[in-house]
Amino acid sequence: MTIYHTAYIGLGSNLGQPREHIQSALQALSKLPDSTELICSPWYGSKAIGPGTQADYINAVAAVKTHLTPASLLEQLQAIETEHGRQREIRWGARTLDLDLLLYDSVIMKTDTLELPHPEMTNRNFVLYPLSDLAPSLQLPNGEMLAALISRSSMDGLYRIDQQDDH
Repeated sequence: MTIYHTAYIGLGSNLGQPREHIQSALQALSKLPDSTELICSPWYGSKAIGPGTQADYINAVAAVKTHLTPASLLEQLQAIETEHGRQREIRWGARTLDLDLLLYDSVIMKTDTLELPHPEMTNRNFVLYPLSDLAPSLQLPNGEMLAALISRSSMDGLYRIDQQDDH
């Protein structure tokens, strides 16, 4: 019997054609090697938290079953970002595509290139709400329940968007 790992990936875009970037990224994620069963949350709009005046983001969370290691999955995510013209010049700057590995099973790890769970995910409503849409009874690796985080989180600056609308 083959055992897959469950990985949750945050998606965000606010440059160029954000809808097209998110849709294209989901297509790329569906073709990840040694992976299957990609599902995606509803999409959300969110106010940018980075420097300067930026357009709102489109955010979502995807779940995938994978045989890839966390490091290999991160490499794949960064390759998809690069294919979408991602520039890493300004921290929290506007971007064509941002793919964050949020969770990988209940792995807790920290290397020079990867920290799991993602260190900022519990502070970001644009991650918590779409994650909750996919896995409302999720327990984080530290034992905290996602529902408890949601109960303490606000939807300020966050709104659901129809994937067909032009918002």
